[in-house]
Amino acid sequence: MELPHAYTTITPAVPEWLNKGDNAWQLTAATLVGIQSMPGLVILYASIVKKKWAVNSAFMALYAFAAVLICWVLVGYRMAFGDKLLPFWAQGAPALGQKFLITRAKVPESGHFHDDGRPESETVEPYYPMASLVYFQFTFAAITMILLAGSVLGRMNIRAWMAFVPLWLIFSYTVGAFSLWGGGFLYHWGVIDYSGGYVIHLSSGIAGFTAAYWVGPRLKSDRERFPPNNVLLMLAGAGLLWMGWSGFNGGAPYAANIDASIAVLNTNICAATSLLVWTSLDVVFFGKPSVIGAVQGMMTGLVCITPGAGLVQSWAAIVMGMLAGSVPWVSMMVLHKKSSLLQKVDDTLGVFHTHAVAGLLGGILTGLFAEPALCRLILPVTNSRGAFYGGSGGFQLVKQLVAAMFVIGWNIVSTTIILLGIRLFIPLRMPDDQLMIGDDAVHGEEAYALWGDGEKYDPTRHSGWNNTSSLYAEEIAPSPYINGARGVTINL
Repeated sequence: MELPHAYTTITPAVPEWLNKGDNAWQLTAATLVGIQSMPGLVILYASIVKKKWAVNSAFMALYAFAAVLICWVLVGYRMAFGDKLLPFWAQGAPALGQKFLITRAKVPESGHFHDDGRPESETVEPYYPMASLVYFQFTFAAITMILLAGSVLGRMNIRAWMAFVPLWLIFSYTVGAFSLWGGGFLYHWGVIDYSGGYVIHLSSGIAGFTAAYWVGPRLKSDRERFPPNNVLLMLAGAGLLWMGWSGFNGGAPYAANIDASIAVLNTNICAATSLLVWTSLDVVFFGKPSVIGAVQGMMTGLVCITPGAGLVQSWAAIVMGMLAGSVPWVSMMVLHKKSSLLQKVDDTLGVFHTHAVAGLLGGILTGLFAEPALCRLILPVTNSRGAFYGGSGGFQLVKQLVAAMFVIGWNIVSTTIILLGIRLFIPLRMPDDQLMIGDDAVHGEEAYALWGDGEKYDPTRHSGWNNTSSLYAEEIAPSPYINGARGVTINL
C-alpha cells in the first residue's frame, strides 16, 4: 500500500531521517515530564507545607525550572551528553546554534565495544533533531533539582538556593548523567539505569539529605507540627506527577517503540501496587489510611520502577511495587525513629526515603529482574540480564551496587563542597525572625490573602452568620514587610 503523501515528502523541515511519530512522541514525553515539575511539583510543594511556606516552596521549584533550562542550553547538556572529557564528564559547550539543533539527534560516545575493540552496538541516533533531545533531557535535569528542594523547604535562604541551583546542576547532575547515560564509564561497564533511578532519584535523595544537614533544621515548632495547608490541591499535584511519569519512562527509549509501551504499563502497575501496599500498612499499624501516605506510596512506586521500567516483566513490576510500598515505609516509619542521624537531619518531605531509598531499591531490583529479551530491545551490552535469569546476571547485580556507591559518594562530596562554598558569601539558612513569619517576610506575599493590608473588613459586603452584628469590626494588622497580608486583629 502506498504511503500517504505527508509521510513521504522530503523538505528542508522534513529530512529523510526524521520520523514524525518518534519526534511527536519525544516532544510529548518531554512536555509530560515538564508538567511533572511545572505545575506538578509546584502545586504539590505549595500544598503539602504549612500555609506560611506555600509561596516560598512553590517559588523554589519555579525558579529551579527556569534556571536549570538556561544553564542547560548554555553548558549543561553537552557536559552530560557531549564528547568525552573524562570517564565521568563530557566537554561542556552551548546547545544554542541552529547548526547543532537541527541536525539529527545523537548521543556521543554511546556506542559500545567488545573488550577487543570490536563494535558491539552502534551509537544511539534517534530519528529526530537534537532540539527534541536537548529539551527532553532538560526536563529530567529540572525535576531532579526540584526533587532535591523537597529536603530543604521551610528554611533554606532563597538567595543561597538561587546560587546552589546552577552549581549543583553543573558539578553534580551532569556527572551522573554522563557516567550512566551519555557514554561514561558506568555506561560502558554495562550498569543499567533505564530512566533515572540513579541519575535522578538516588542523586536527588542523597544530595537533598546532604543539603538538609548543612542548611540546618527548621524551627522546632515547625518540625513538631507541619500540616499540609491544602490536601486536595496536594493530590492534584501528585496526580500530575503520576500521569507525567508516562513521559518520564515512556520517553526513555528515545523512540515510540514497543519498549516505551512496556515501560508505561510497568510504571503505572508499580505505582498503583506501591500505593495500595503503603496504604494497607498505614491501616494495619495506625488504624486509618493516610492521604499523604498514599501519595508517598505512589511516589516510591514510581521511583522504584524507573531504573528498570522497560526491562522487567509486568509481574516483576508488581513485586517491585510491593517492595516499594513496604521498604521505604519501614525506613521512614521505623528506622527513622531509631537512627540518631536520620533524626538529626531535618529532611522536610522525607526525600531520602521516597527517592534515595526507593531509587536504590529499584536499581538493585533491576539487577535481579531485568529480563533478557526485553534487555535486547534497548541495552547496548549483549546478554544483559538480571540475576534472577542466571548467566551473567549475578555480576549485573554487583554492577548495580557499585554504581549506586559512586552516585552516593559523588553527591555527598559535591553537594557538601558547593554548599560550604556558598556559605562563605550567603547564609544557607534564613534568620529566625524570617522563619517565624514565613512567606510574608521572605517574599512580601502570602498564599491565601482574603483582603489586603490596611483594608477594613466591611460586614455589609460579606454574607454569613456574623454580618448580623455591628459589634465586630475586623481589620487587617499592618505588615512590617512588603505588600503582604498578615493575620487578623479583632477589636470587640
